Amino acid sequence: MTALIEIQHLCKRFGASKVVDDLTFQVDRGEVLGFLGPNGAGKSTTMKMVTGFLTPTSGTVCIGGQSITEKPLQSRRQIGYLPEGAPLYADMTPAALLDFVAGIRGLRGETKRQRIADVVSRIQLGDVLNQRIDTLSKGFKRRVGLAQAILHDPQVLILDEPTDGLDPNQKQEVRSLIQEMASDKAIVISTHILEEVEAVCSRALIIANGKLVADGTPQELEARSRYHNAVSLQLSAEQAPLAAARLPQLDWIDSCQTLDNRTLLIFPEGGQSVIRAVAQLATTEGWQVEQIYQQGGKLDDVFRDLTDTAGARS
Repeated sequence: MTALIEIQHLCKRFGASKVVDDLTFQVDRGEVLGFLGPNGAGKSTTMKMVTGFLTPTSGTVCIGGQSITEKPLQSRRQIGYLPEGAPLYADMTPAALLDFVAGIRGLRGETKRQRIADVVSRIQLGDVLNQRIDTLSKGFKRRVGLAQAILHDPQVLILDEPTDGLDPNQKQEVRSLIQEMASDKAIVISTHILEEVEAVCSRALIIANGKLVADGTPQELEARSRYHNAVSLQLSAEQAPLAAARLPQLDWIDSCQTLDNRTLLIFPEGGQSVIRAVAQLATTEGWQVEQIYQQGGKLDDVFRDLTDTAGARS
């Protein structure tokens, strides 16, 4: 795989405050990276440095093998950027804005017209194309911002909260679009919506206090959750208390939590798979099992644990 984004020992200070602290990672072509962290963790600052809007205090950023500080124009040509809040020219229409951005990006003639038409169709802007941007809903403004980011078909996409303000149907459309584009690009998505990471990201990176605290696939991070391989067991109201007392005696069972008078949540030690042992015990004891299933882990549980431990900035 080809690394399109390479970040080495990236730091950013504002006065005495270190907002980004020695970040090192890369994003390969074909990867969709979920960039996660609590408010104030340094996500937006990092993205502004990656796109050349902020100069690092120290460290390097390379886009497609070129330094963003040494060759800023060449690097930025390869980037599509949807910043936080999607700042737009409010007195323009989407049609005028896209025409303007296309010209800045060097698109001309029939190529320009085809790219605008393609993006308008993919982002579904046709109904508002000639309406002033300041009259659009928050969701449509976000879609216009996304349209300008992908207009020149960049190798690298940096998207800060790309589905903010969109309704559920629009969110699904944008997620599908990201997945369609992912094969030949490196895409970074900063988001607070953890289900979005699970839906579209091939990898997730978590920072807190400007430091990297986790890096892996969503499945690898979910495996660090205490809910990974936890078993949900539903019995009759009469049998559930007996099971709650008996289950902790099994090997590799850490604890058993009663959720209601019929449902138990069984936590394994060290993420072991214990569902077969639980089912075998239920058969042996003659319990009437109404439902049993094994959980895969919860990304929000891992996120809270890592960022709380790190003591994220306010």
